[in-house]
Amino acid sequence: MTIKPLIILPDPLLRQVSKPIERVDADFQRLADDMLETMYDAPGIGLAAIQIGVPRRMLVIDVSREGEEKQPLVFVNPEIVASSDERSVYEEGCLSIPDYYAEVERPATVTVNYLDRYGKEQTVQADGLLATCLQHEIDHLNGVLFIDHISRLKRDMVIKKFTKAAKSAKAL
Repeated sequence: MTIKPLIILPDPLLRQVSKPIERVDADFQRLADDMLETMYDAPGIGLAAIQIGVPRRMLVIDVSREGEEKQPLVFVNPEIVASSDERSVYEEGCLSIPDYYAEVERPATVTVNYLDRYGKEQTVQADGLLATCLQHEIDHLNGVLFIDHISRLKRDMVIKKFTKAAKSAKAL
């Protein structure tokens, strides 16, 4: 397993729509393992393939609490097929937007169809943190960032800050 470098805002790759995965094979298994290793190292609770520069519809999640046994989940070609009218608010962060957090309102529950790491069709009905994390990571697959769910003023400030930081880093 290899820890991959994370793509950071304002990299335009984060706005790219990811393509479906056609085959679940050995290369896919390696990618899933690398993504999990990268996510745990960051540390984070979710990671979309696009965040390590792979524009494929795949994500990994582990919402187990510190001290609990790890419960890694792999979602291939995930699709939200239902969401509740009830809403919930979580303070979200993102490995591609380090050290920035904001409250985001999303549906409280979602139903997601996907393939697991073995290519088997699955459906999960998620609520709480898992529902929020799934929506956040599926947004990544569609080129959407969590800052797109906050006010335009706050979003513009975040983008400006990260663009400035990226320019400063290039100048070094």
